[in-house]
Amino acid sequence: MRSIKHLPAVFLLVVALASPSALPAEKPIRVIVEPNTLSIHDGTSVLMRYRYDNVPFKPCVQELSTPSGTNVLRDSPADHKHHHALMFAVAVNGVNFWEEQKAPGRQVHRRFAEVEADKRKGIPCGGFVERLNWVNPRSGGLLLTESRKIEVSHSEDFNATLLSWQSSLSVPRGKEFVTLTGSHYFGLGMRFVESMDAEGRFRNAAGRMGEVVRGDERLARASWCAYTAAANGKPVTVAVFGHPDNLRDPTQWFTMTKPFAYLSATLNLHREPLEIARDKPLVFRYTVALWDGEAEDEQIGRLYQKWVRDS
Repeated sequence: MRSIKHLPAVFLLVVALASPSALPAEKPIRVIVEPNTLSIHDGTSVLMRYRYDNVPFKPCVQELSTPSGTNVLRDSPADHKHHHALMFAVAVNGVNFWEEQKAPGRQVHRRFAEVEADKRKGIPCGGFVERLNWVNPRSGGLLLTESRKIEVSHSEDFNATLLSWQSSLSVPRGKEFVTLTGSHYFGLGMRFVESMDAEGRFRNAAGRMGEVVRGDERLARASWCAYTAAANGKPVTVAVFGHPDNLRDPTQWFTMTKPFAYLSATLNLHREPLEIARDKPLVFRYTVALWDGEAEDEQIGRLYQKWVRDS
């Protein structure tokens, strides 16, 4: 475990984990922190790349790869520059942290409280805890503080890449509460590489596509939601799990396939604004699982159940 309090302007930090009895050829998990980005490596392969600084408005997971090394994320495409690969954003007290056209809110990286290469249930993983401020661009005032924990690993049993995301949102001093609102797609959202926009297929644990919002957009409640499509000619499956302890479980999923594919884990804020009190932070947990090829519903469900048991 490394705790990072202060970092110089230019630095390179590598945290690596390999079994003490590992052969020299065994691939370690490495976490590499550089100016602006943090990356997690499995041997020579990049599992994840996270952009934390020198970003327009919010840190995000810019790249996330399947076990074979196929990246599924696309950051800031020309049609929607505010779609930052895998990101979390909502509106806070009327300040929009999702769209970026008119005085958007800013999620400001403060520091990494922890950067680690460790083991969970015997599985090597790499991750970090990041402290962020959610800032009102008009006043410069602080609206929320966030502790964001992200861990990445490779599940040998399921041959999947796993990214866990946990956020704790707290009301800063001087405020009794804040109110979260937003459109029907606000939440933990994911934009895919361009090739995955064509002929993809969504499904979820409930087996129902859900209500139509407009055009191809749908909302459905389920414990998990998955998308299968071709990433640069290679079939892949992306599934997102919502933890049963999350507020408003089961998760309400936003999905669309036209004119591009998008998946978001939402809090139903467009119908139910959510108040966070000063003494009760909002904590939520999700996991993103990636497979090469088309994962069957039964396989996705078994990994979801294992994640719930182990978390």
